[in-house]
Amino acid sequence: MGCSSCGTATGGKPNGCKSNGGCSTGGCNRMNTYDWLRNLPMANTEDQCNVVEISFSKGTRKDFYRNTTLQLFEKGDLVTVEGVSGFDVGEISLTGEIVRLQMKKYGVKEENPDMKKVLRIATERDLDQRRINKDREPEAVIRSRAIAKQLNLNMKISQVEMQADGRKATFFYIADGRVDFRELIKVYAQEFKVKVEMRQIGARQEAGKVGGIGSCGRELCCSTWLTDFKSVNTTVARYQNLSINQTKLSGQCGRLKCCLNYELDTYLDALQGFPNDCDHLQVAKGNAFLIKKDIFKNLMWYSLPDSNKQYPLTIERVRKIKSQNRQNIVPEELEPVEVTSSKPVEVEPEFVDVVGQISLRSLERADRKKRQQKKNQQQQQRSQATGQKQHPKQQQPAKQPPQPQQKKSEGGRPQHSRHKPNRHKQPEGKKQGGTDA
Repeated sequence: MGCSSCGTATGGKPNGCKSNGGCSTGGCNRMNTYDWLRNLPMANTEDQCNVVEISFSKGTRKDFYRNTTLQLFEKGDLVTVEGVSGFDVGEISLTGEIVRLQMKKYGVKEENPDMKKVLRIATERDLDQRRINKDREPEAVIRSRAIAKQLNLNMKISQVEMQADGRKATFFYIADGRVDFRELIKVYAQEFKVKVEMRQIGARQEAGKVGGIGSCGRELCCSTWLTDFKSVNTTVARYQNLSINQTKLSGQCGRLKCCLNYELDTYLDALQGFPNDCDHLQVAKGNAFLIKKDIFKNLMWYSLPDSNKQYPLTIERVRKIKSQNRQNIVPEELEPVEVTSSKPVEVEPEFVDVVGQISLRSLERADRKKRQQKKNQQQQQRSQATGQKQHPKQQQPAKQPPQPQQKKSEGGRPQHSRHKPNRHKQPEGKKQGGTDA
C-alpha cells in the first residue's frame, strides 16, 4: 500500500517522496506503524522520549536505539548505529511518544543500559559501504546453501543479512529439528570472512521476509502488519463450515492460513445458541446425521441414510425431536423448512426487435435494389415457365422483316448506298457532273 504521491511511477520509480519503496509516510514500507502521536504538543521537553525505532532491510527487522546526540531525527532519516564490532546503517521508522507504546508492547524497558546508541547521521561513505555489502547477500545465500548441502545438514538457508560494515552476517535458516551447525559456523566464517550468527525462523517468518500476494489479492499479512503468529488447526475450519481442502486452506508458507483465526470468535459466539448433543436424530426413516450448522439462518442441516438429500431444520424442531428421542418417541418425519433465497432473481432481458427503428438511406436504397432484382428474376422464371407450355408453332421465332439488298460494285464487294449531303454549296451557273463549255 503506497501513498497517493507514489501512485504514478515514471521510469520504474515512484513519484512524490522519491524513496523508491521506502515511503516517508510509512505507506510503502513493510511492517509500518502509523504515528498518530506525531503532532502531539509537548509541555515539557525533558520528558520527551529519547529512544527511536530503526528498521533494517526494508522493515523486515526493527530494533530500538537510544538517541544520545543533540540532534532531532525525523522519520525516514538514514542513521549510523552501533553494531557488532562495528556499525550498521538503518532507517528511522518511529520517533516521539509512539515509541514508548511500542516498547511496552514488546516488553522493552526505556532505562535498559544495554540498549545500543545512535552514532550519527549516515554519511556518503557509510551508505556506499552498506551498498557494497548488501550486494553480497544474494551470492552468500547461494554459497551458504551449497555448503550446508555438502555437510549433509537437514536445514534450509532462507536469507543472509550483512551488516553495513561487512563484519557480521546473520544467517536465517529453517529446520524441522535441532541442527548441529558447529562445523558449519567455522566454514562460513572462513568462507565469508565475517562473524557468523545463526538464527532459526519458522515457515511463516520466511513467508513474511520473502513477501508476496495472497489468494485474496492483497499483500501477505505476515509481510505487512502481522507480527504475532498464533497456531492454526483444522478445527478452526470445521467451526466455520469450510471443506478440509489442504490446497485451499494453506498459504504460501505451506501452513494453514493465519486469516482463518480472524472470524473464529464471531463463529464461536454465534454457535452458542445451537444445541451440542444433536449430532444424530432418530426418525421413522432411520437416523439423521448432522451435516452443518448455518449461523446466518439459524438452521441445522441433516441427511438420511436412504438418500443424499440434505434437510434444513430449525433449532426449535431439533430440540423437540431430541427431547422426544429421550422419551423413546420416534417422530414420523423431520419436517424440514423451505429455504428461500433472499437474493433477488435476475431477470433475463427480453429480445427487442429494433428492425425499422433505425433507417439509413444508403441501406434503404440497397434494399430496394435487391427487392427489384429479385422481383425481375421471378418474372423471368414465370415467363419462361409459361412459354414452355405453349404450342410448338407458337414457340417459333417471329419472322424478321426483309432487309434491303445491297448493290455490288464491279469488284464484287457490296456497295453501300449512303446519301452524303453536300457540305459545300455549288456556285450558281455550274451543274453537277459537267463544266461550262
